[in-house]
Order: sequence, then structure tokens, then C-alpha cells
Amino acid sequence: MAARRPHHATPTTAASFAALGVPTVLVDALAATGVVAPRPIQAATLPDALAGRDVLGRARTGSGKTYAFALPVLARLAGGRPARPGQPRALILVPTRELAAQIETAIAPLAKALRLRTLTVFGGVRPGPQISGLRAGVDILVACPGRLADHVNTGHARLDGIEITVLDEADHMADLGFLPVVQRLLDRTPATGQRMLFSATLDAAVDGLVRRYLTNPARHSVDSAQTPIAEMSHHVLHVRDDDRLPILAELAAAPGRTLVFTRTKSRARALTKRLVALGVPAVELHGNLAQTARSRNLLAFSDGSVETLVATDIAARGIHVDDVTLVVHADPPTEHKAYLHRSGRTARSGAQGTVITLMTDAQVGDVRALVHKAGIRPRTTRLSPGHPLLAELAPGERTFTPPPAVPDKPPVTRVPKPRRVSGSAARSHGRTDRPRAAAQGQDGGGRSHGRTDRPRAAAPAQDAAAFSARSRVGGRRGSR
Repeated sequence: MAARRPHHATPTTAASFAALGVPTVLVDALAATGVVAPRPIQAATLPDALAGRDVLGRARTGSGKTYAFALPVLARLAGGRPARPGQPRALILVPTRELAAQIETAIAPLAKALRLRTLTVFGGVRPGPQISGLRAGVDILVACPGRLADHVNTGHARLDGIEITVLDEADHMADLGFLPVVQRLLDRTPATGQRMLFSATLDAAVDGLVRRYLTNPARHSVDSAQTPIAEMSHHVLHVRDDDRLPILAELAAAPGRTLVFTRTKSRARALTKRLVALGVPAVELHGNLAQTARSRNLLAFSDGSVETLVATDIAARGIHVDDVTLVVHADPPTEHKAYLHRSGRTARSGAQGTVITLMTDAQVGDVRALVHKAGIRPRTTRLSPGHPLLAELAPGERTFTPPPAVPDKPPVTRVPKPRRVSGSAARSHGRTDRPRAAAQGQDGGGRSHGRTDRPRAAAPAQDAAAFSARSRVGGRRGSR
């Protein structure tokens, strides 16, 4: 399906960055990173944004929005006043830590060419380094709303010097409940500054932001989230509940990056462990992980050292990983927008991609309603492990890597200390002819528990052996 015609006039033919008005120093810096041709959303919005207009851009995640707003931000700040302590000159608000980090990574080499400073601010890490960075002066601040609000409230950041503000993934911020804090932050920025808002969808909440904070914005819609991608194929696999895990393992064991979505954080963690136990190397990504673990796992997936990522909807938007060949909805989402955003992690930049939804008997009605609202017509197949379609959907030789064996520890035999029993007490119970160590099998009243004929020291050894045997069942249990 062709992209919708934008609300505002846009170039009808592909133009170079220079022709769109991007300064030469930024054109050269882009070329040094391998970016030479503008994407549709960039070609549509850059002329207005570079001219200083407020801009409303609608495009799906992964469409190239980062450079669409980053280049105007950089061009506006180039050659301006130096950054002042605690007073950033440009603010880019984003919903997730991962998106903040990826935007800063994309902007950093371009900012360096202009001798501009960048800084990311988000939760889950110590605030000290962020406070130091703010005190040193920063030109471009990429921030999540919650942590930035903390710095503003404590006086470490002021927003009255902001010259240009960007809201990226505005609809996702609304979904996460960030709009009240976003509004409080925007109220602290000068009303005369330039503002840009980018979103995959324009629902009522986002429209409220547009009407309140943007002045006569230039509106552009390119490749919206509601537009199906021709290079993406959709499949629903109707499976027995007991077959979901082996089918998922068979898909993920094929060559290429696989992104698996679950509904909950606990489900993501449990499913990751089960895949690893079956020989499929996998890492998890969800809100319960510390930021260092989130960054480490995402890097492992990005650099290919681990080709399966099991994630909640935290990875549905703002996670830019190239060459994700397969997206699997291990747990179908409850809402059609989530389905589209999850699925959009594959078939990016014109590449081919496959989206698979695992559906049990109990989920038939919900999945049918889901794909109908999403405007998707998937191919539905009832199958079990080993079905030929699995090899078609995820081609290539399956590789299963047994997890490292857990070495058996020798059982520790503890010899209990003899309990001291006075002569009179021993005589009263008639136990003077019995080893005192065995008396520990009785309670204080001398009633036997049926264990007096077995040495007590043997119990810990047997318990340890049983635990060791259970640990070896199904692969490594220590990977938690």
C-alpha cells in the first residue's frame, strides 16, 4: 500500500541533504557515517524544520525520524552561544532509556563536528554523573521525562534557555502515562522556542499536545503505523498450549535475529530461561532489569553474539536493531497498535521480514479481532513441532547449543554435635544404652519420630544428591 499523501506539500522526488538545506558540515558528517540519501520523513520535514517552523511529523518507528529532528536541532545551535551550567539549549524528550541512548549515539558524531555537547538523562542509573554533566554545560539534552523532572525539581537543570524542543514517540509517552510530567516540563520551556513533535499515531492525547504547544505547525504524514508494510509477511500458528515452547525453540534456533514478545516481565524472564535450557541462546529485556543488564543484553542482541531477544513491549518501539528477520508474538498483545509496533521491528529499511503469532484454542477469538483491527490478513495454519512450514518461515539449519553443565558439588556431611543429657534424665527415659547422637531424632519429650534407626549424618548427603539430580534435569538451572 502506498504511503499516505502528507498534509503539507513535500518534495516529490528524492533530494540530497544539501538540496533540502542541511549545512555542508552536517552533510559531510552524515556521509562519514554512511548516510547519504534522505529518507521520506526527512525529505518531507527538513525544509520546514530548518526554516524554524514548528513541525508535526507522523511516521512509524524506524522510518528515519531521528535525523528528521536531529539535523534541524544541530543546525539551529551551530555557532550560537556557548552552553551554560545547568541550562541546556535543546531538549529531546523520549519515552524509554534505550531510545534515549540510541538517539544520543546517532547525534554524537554530528554534534562533535559542530563542537556541541550532548548528554542523556534517564532513570535506572546513578544521578551523579548526569548532575556533573549538566553543571559542565550541555547543548543538546536527550531525556526521559521522569528523571529530567527530578533534576528540574532539585535545581540541577533549568529549561528557560531551551531554544528548540522535540517530542519523539509522543503517542508512546501517552501510553506510558508520561503526559502530565511532559506538560509540566514543556510549560518551563520558552513559548517562543521552536517545537517539533513526532509520533506514529495521532490520537486524542497527542492532539491535545499539538494544540497546546505547537504554533501553526507544518504537518507531514509519511509511512504511518497503520500502513501495512509490503515486505512483511504475517502468519498465525494455531498450536496446542504444550507445543508453544518447542515450536518457539524450533523457530529461534534458525539463523538470523529473532525478537520474541511476551506480555509480562515475569513471562519474559521465564521464557528466556526455558529457551536457554533447550539450547537456544537468548537474553531478556524488560523493566525489572537493571539498566546495566538492559544495555548489556541489548548490545548482545545488536552485535549478534546472541540472536534471540525475549522482551516485553519495552522493545516494541524505539529499539533500532538492523536485520531482525523474525518477530514472534509468543503472547499475542491485547491491543492492535501494540501488534503493529511490535511487528515493526522487522522489515525495516526495505528488508524482508516475517511476523508470527502463536495462538492457542483459547486465544482464537482475541487474535482474530486483533488482526482485523490492525488491518492484517495473516495466513493461519494449525501445526505441531516439526511441521514443514516452520522451516519455511525460519529457513536454515537449526543450531542448539547445550548450556554449560553445572558441576556437581560433593555433598557436605555434617556430624551433629552430641546433645548433653544428664544422667538422671537419661535414666528416666531408659536411653542410656543408645548413642547420644541418635537421640536427636527425638523431640524434647523423648517420643520417637521413626528415624532413630538411621544415622542422622546421612540425611544431608541424600538431600544434596537429590537437589543435584533435580538441577541437572532439563539443563542448567543456575542460569537464573
